[in-house]
This record gives sequence, structure tokens and C-alpha cells, in this order.
Amino acid sequence: MPAAPSAPAARIQITPKAAVAVVFVAALFMSIMDTTIVNVALPAIGDRFHVDAASVGVVNVGYLVSLAVFVPLSGWAGDRFGTRRVFLFALALFTVASLLCGTAQSLDQLSLYRILQGAGGGMLTPVGMTMLFRAFPQQERMRATRVLMVPTAVAPALGPVLGGWLVDAFSWHWVFIVNVPIGIAAMVFGLLFLPDFRSERAGRFDAAGFLLAAVGFGLVMYALAEGAGRGWGTPRIVSAAVLGAAAVVALVLVELRITDPMLDLRLFRDRLFRTTNLVSLISGAAFLGMLYLFPLYYQDAVGASALQTGLNTFPEAIGVMIASQVASRLYPRFGPSRLIAGGAAGVALMMALMALLTPDTSVWAARALMFATGFSMAHVFMPAQTAAFATVSPAATGRASTLFNAQRQLGSAIGVALLGTVLAAIGTVRAAAATATGAPAATAPVANLTAYHAAFLVAAGLAAVAAVVALFISDRDAAATMTTRSAVAAEEPAKREPAPAPAG
Repeated sequence: MPAAPSAPAARIQITPKAAVAVVFVAALFMSIMDTTIVNVALPAIGDRFHVDAASVGVVNVGYLVSLAVFVPLSGWAGDRFGTRRVFLFALALFTVASLLCGTAQSLDQLSLYRILQGAGGGMLTPVGMTMLFRAFPQQERMRATRVLMVPTAVAPALGPVLGGWLVDAFSWHWVFIVNVPIGIAAMVFGLLFLPDFRSERAGRFDAAGFLLAAVGFGLVMYALAEGAGRGWGTPRIVSAAVLGAAAVVALVLVELRITDPMLDLRLFRDRLFRTTNLVSLISGAAFLGMLYLFPLYYQDAVGASALQTGLNTFPEAIGVMIASQVASRLYPRFGPSRLIAGGAAGVALMMALMALLTPDTSVWAARALMFATGFSMAHVFMPAQTAAFATVSPAATGRASTLFNAQRQLGSAIGVALLGTVLAAIGTVRAAAATATGAPAATAPVANLTAYHAAFLVAAGLAAVAAVVALFISDRDAAATMTTRSAVAAEEPAKREPAPAPAG
């Protein structure tokens, strides 16, 4: 009798861990890269729609505000409808919105489609991180965090390189369309293999919390994104900042009084979760602010092309990827506190050395600084993400992931706003120096390196503060995540081995 043919699904064995890792890395890579790849295309977009640099900035502002609005919703939605369904919906929304952005016929259309993109991106990362940490037990969290290093490190650095090439070789439309094949591939894989994780009790929808979070975070994000360019004293920015801050204060009061809050701020009572989030906020502001500042320095002060600037930035990603292998081995031995403090101190030193850069500095020296910054930053990101959830229960992982990603978005905005304010306050251009005869050497203004150097020093100061805060992290609290790989491997056979049958 011939054997029955095996089912097609049985031929491919994908574990839940592998399925979550593959889909989340692809989606996270696409989402993070989108934040930097579009910056390169803004001048071309402005030329296409005949608007100045200040007006075309709305393309990024709408995206950032939308991210801030939808991140708080993601935790409740994942618990209520299941992480698989919400993640695939967010992925589909981001992919479709990317295609629409690439076909936009006006600046208003493009801004609307970017808001849709932000809605998808705002839910992708928190829900994906929830799936990852529910798929990997605590003793394997460092492995899970190492998975996140690829998109977190490579995507921001690759964005300017790929964006510059696409704009020069094709058109600005392709910085959005490039997301489509990645999104489709991740969607198909996710539909076939992605497991579902659902909380036993999602709780009621917190309408008041969502509205206050949307208004508060949206207005604060708008003020941070536009304040440096428009001026912090302008009525629009002041109004947005004041109303946003008032809404955030009201949000805190409301969320602490209800049973099922949209943002479970009570999780910050956990000492480890609170401290690691604070370290991540400050170090993220320093690092992402630097990633905003470094390309500006090379393009505006040195006069490098977008592609050259991207190539100078990319060694940061190489440093992170190499260091991720080192940090995962050091973490069980040294714990998160010393590892994060040392990494943040290294970041502070590298950023302080960037304040010595001049147009005459070798590009290889600048690339070495970027490599060392990425290498040091991996010793901050990986231990912080691993330790943050060590004392969080599986049921609270979704809500904890929402808070963790909300502070990360806020840290990014704070870093860019702070360094942008330093540049605006000092001035990025100055009058040309006079010649020996007293006549101006040139009619055009020249770059004011002092502004860029001061901004690099401010970023270094933020990283130094993060290093100090890291010393207050308790390694004892994070002990569950400090199991060595050999110990985990030794436990696996014992878990799989069936219990012996009773005698007789």
C-alpha cells in the first residue's frame, strides 16, 4: 500500500521563535529605515511640489506625530485582538501607505499617506517586541535582543546610503516604494508561520487614556519636531507644548486611577523597569540626536553628498553588529549595570571627540569614531532591552512593551530637538573672514563649525548622564536574564525528557 503524501505544511518546520524573529526583523528594519531614508529625499520632494525646505518638513512631522499617537494603542490592541492579527494589520497598513506615498501627486496627499504610515509603524514595534519576548523565555532574552540589533543598527545607517542612491539614480518616489517588496514578503511569511499571543484579560478600552495620549504625545512630538526650526518662542510651538504638556499631566492622573489603563504607568514602580527605561531614554536621545547631527555636519558644513555622508555614517552599523556578539557573551558575567555604564561612557567619549572634527579631518578618522560609537552603543541597547523586561510578568509584557517604545520615540525626538536647538541658537553659518586688506574674503557665508561642535558636546553630555544612571541598575533584579547559553542548553533536554513511568 503506497504511503500517503505528506502535507505541504509538514515539509517546512518553522519554530515560533524563528517565525517571530524573521517577521519582526523585516518589519522593524523597514520601519526604522523609513525614518532616515526620507530625509535624503526631502530636497527632491520640495523641488517636485515647489515648496521650500520649511514647508516640506511636514512630511516627517506628520509621520512622527502619528507614531506618537498610535504607540499607546498597540499594547491594548495586541492583548484584545491577538498580536498576530494586530501585527499583520499594522504591517499591511504600513506597506500600502508606502505604496501610496510613492504615487502621491501633491504635498497634501503625501502628508496624509505619511500619517497612515506612522499609524502602521506606531503599532509594529511594540506589538512585535511583545511577540518576541513572549516567544523567548527570560533566560534567552539576550538572544532575542541580539535579533533586534540588526534592524536597530543597520537600518538608520543604511537609510541615507540607499536613499541617496535611489534619489540620484531614479527619483524620490523610490524611497517609499522600496518598502513594498519587503512588506509583502514579511506579510506572506507571517500569514503562513506567525504564532499568536493573546493576553487572558485585555481589559476595557480606555477611551479617555487614548484621547489624552493622542493629544498629549501628538502635540509634544510636534513641538519637539518643529521647535528648533520655527523657534521655541513662536505662538504655534508654545501653544502645542503647553497644551501637550497639560494633556500628558492629565493622562498620568487618569491612568493611575483606573483599573485597566491604556498606559499602565504602575509598571514604573518596578525598580529595574523604571531605571532601564530612563537609561534608554537618555542614551537614545544622545545616540539618535547624533545620527541626526552627523549627516547635517557632513552635508551642510563639509559639503559632502548624501551618498558620501551615508557611507561615512554606515560604520556605526558595523560596530553595533560586531559588538552585539561581544555583549551577549559579557552580559551573563558582568550584568547589565556595568555593561551599560561602560558602553554609555564609551559613547560619551566618542561624541566628545567628534567635537574636534573639521573639514580637513580624514574621513577614515570620522568613520573610526562612528564605528567606535556603534560598538559602544551596542553595550547599552542590548543589556537595557534585555534587563528591562526581566521582572515583568508575561501578562504585562504587552503593556510594558508599549511604555518602552513610547519612551524610545520620545528620546529620539528629544535628542533631535535639543541638538537642533543648539545649532539654531549658535547659528550654523557665519560671515566670511576678512582678508589682510580688510575686504571680505567671500560674499557667501561659511559654515560655523562651533555650532556643530557644541551640539556634539551636548550629545556627549547626555551619554555621560546615561552612564551615571546605569550604575543604579540592580544586577540582582536582572538575574533571571543572566543565564549562560550552556546552562540553557543543559536545561532543554530535561524539559523535553518525559517523566519515568511509575513502577509496577
